[in-house]
Amino acid sequence: MIAFTKRLIVPQNVLLQELGGESVLLNLNTEYYFGLDETGTRMWSALTSSATIEAAFDVLLSEYDVAPAVLRRDLGALAENLIKHGLLELRDE
Repeated sequence: MIAFTKRLIVPQNVLLQELGGESVLLNLNTEYYFGLDETGTRMWSALTSSATIEAAFDVLLSEYDVAPAVLRRDLGALAENLIKHGLLELRDE
């Protein structure tokens, strides 16, 4: 599981296009693209605008009616998948 004390940043080679609440991410180097629904788009926004993954978790927990363990699992899985495909980079706080 990813450390929630880390920070996520968007690499320069990644484009984001939002369409009606949903988003498409594109890694220009690998041509890999990834679609996000409305909830995934909100997770992306929180992950990329927060100081740490834990801070993004706290923001999302206040916005959604979800069990903390479920949100932690889903947010961690999304972050790991986006890192795996070069759509986000993990940094120290």
